[in-house]
Amino acid sequence: MDRMITIIVPVYNEEKGIAKFIECLRGVAPNETFELILVDGGSTDKTKQICRDNDVKVYESPQKGRARQMNFGAELASGDVLYFLHADSIPPENFVKDIQRNIERGISSGCYQLAFDPNHILLGVYSWFTRFDIDFFRFGDQSLFVKKEDFLKSGGFNESLDVMEDQQIVKDLKKIGAFTIMDGTVKTSSRKYLENGVIKLQVIFAIIVLLYYLGVSQKIITDFYSSQLRSVMKL
Repeated sequence: MDRMITIIVPVYNEEKGIAKFIECLRGVAPNETFELILVDGGSTDKTKQICRDNDVKVYESPQKGRARQMNFGAELASGDVLYFLHADSIPPENFVKDIQRNIERGISSGCYQLAFDPNHILLGVYSWFTRFDIDFFRFGDQSLFVKKEDFLKSGGFNESLDVMEDQQIVKDLKKIGAFTIMDGTVKTSSRKYLENGVIKLQVIFAIIVLLYYLGVSQKIITDFYSSQLRSVMKL
C-alpha cells in the first residue's frame, strides 16, 4: 500500500534558486502525489513570496537552524513518510516509487548516493564513497527518508547541533530500524565548492567531522567553519 510522503525542505534566503528547485522537483516526479513543505529560517529576501507564487506551502520556523526547521516541518507533515531534502539538491526520477518500495520491504529509513552538478573530478571521487554504508560519509545532501513513527521515536534532529545533525540522526535511526542506501543519486549543487575551492572545502569539512567526533563544542566548530570561507554560507 502506498503511503503519503511529505517532502520537507529547510530554506533561508534562497531567492536565486528556489523557483528552479521547485520546478525541477516537480519535473522528476510529474505523476506522483506528495506533500511539499518548505520551512523558512527567517529569510530577508523574496524566498517566501516565490514559494507562495509557485503554490508551495512555506512556514516560518520559530527558530533558525536546519535541525530546528526540519523538526518543525515534521510536526506539520500529514504524510506518514518524511523525506528531508536540501534546496540545492534534486532527487532522481521515480524517487517516490523508490521510497515506497523500500518502505514495503521493511526498510524504515535511507538515503541516496551523491552526485555533484556541475561535476568535478575530485568531487566525483568524494561522491563515489557515498555508496558505502559508513556513517562518516552520511551527509544531508544525500537526502533522507524515514517513516514518521520512527522519526518520532528517534527524537528527531538534535536541535543542539548546528552542524553534523544529519550524521547524528542516521546513527539514531539505525538503532530503531533498517537503514538503506538506495541506488541512484541526488544531484546537489557544487557551487559552494567551486566558490571556495574544492580541496579547501573538503579539508574544512574533514576537520569539522574530526572536531565533532572529538567532542569539540558547536560554537568552536561553527566559528571555525565561517572563518575559513570567503563567503558566509548557512550551515
